[in-house]
Amino acid sequence: MLHRFDMQYPIIQAPMAGVTSPNFVAACAEAGILGAIGAGYLDGKQTQTFIQEVKRLTTKPFAVNLFVLEEPRIDIDVLQKARMALQPFYEELGLSPVQSVMSKDVFEEQLQAIIDEDVAICSFTFGIPTERIIQRLKEKNIYVIGTATTLEEAKLVEAAGMDAVVLQGSEAGGHRGSFTEPMQLSSRNQLLRQVVGVIDIPIIVAGGIISKADVTEALAIGAQAVQIGTALLVAEECEANDIYKAAVLNSKPQQTTITRAFTGKAARGLINDFTERMKDAAIAPYPLQNDLTSTIRKESMKQGNKEYLSLWMGENSYLVQSGSVKEILAKFI
Repeated sequence: MLHRFDMQYPIIQAPMAGVTSPNFVAACAEAGILGAIGAGYLDGKQTQTFIQEVKRLTTKPFAVNLFVLEEPRIDIDVLQKARMALQPFYEELGLSPVQSVMSKDVFEEQLQAIIDEDVAICSFTFGIPTERIIQRLKEKNIYVIGTATTLEEAKLVEAAGMDAVVLQGSEAGGHRGSFTEPMQLSSRNQLLRQVVGVIDIPIIVAGGIISKADVTEALAIGAQAVQIGTALLVAEECEANDIYKAAVLNSKPQQTTITRAFTGKAARGLINDFTERMKDAAIAPYPLQNDLTSTIRKESMKQGNKEYLSLWMGENSYLVQSGSVKEILAKFI
């Protein structure tokens, strides 16, 4: 991977959907690691425009990450209960409850944008794309990476014909890439030791990587590369909002939790009033819950209220320090 994708270091910038910007992805690529676009919340045209903007800023290869999603079955009773659970938040923020949850399937348009723009790498999370999709990408010489949170999922990624796998440890911030039930939580190194020697494709490991020692250990166990998210989230080139960056920099040990409350999918983020009050609430499946909470998050951002924001971050967020992308990466090299 290092030679093929012009990487100086075996490090990949996590494709943080909703956070990554063209400038940030290009800055990571120019710093000698693999930059990655988190395209999960973009439509086809937005994905293509994003790719073109990154290409204007760097000639280095980069990745695009897509969500693999099933069409949610709309249970009217569950949907109504989920709306009722959110009613107090709507009222506190002076909002009308969200009525429409008509999320559009944009996967095929995103995939076509990746092919048309000759992107070097396409990675997937939340599942495995069809055999035909993987074949289409490989016919265009696009490197395909899957995400796994268990040994079983890693085997399925390899069996599907993907070129590499990202193993996501329990420490990782943001959405869990799990696609088998029940969801399991294994630490980064525990999961890595389970998988090394069992599959033959290259392994990239993610979750709570915060130091050079973490990188060295992961490579020694058998990973070919590491993926870093939270540590780069606070980089000067990252255009995450100031509330989000401050929340990461001011976080304390054991201050994160895994919650489905914001989007309907399990994700690790900062414990706040929303995650606590929604612990036992009815929650709609993704992307319906994501639609229901969208106005809550937007209005909370306007008001500077971090208590109702989805502040995704890894378990070791309290160890993160600010700086430029290059300054932050220097601590890992």
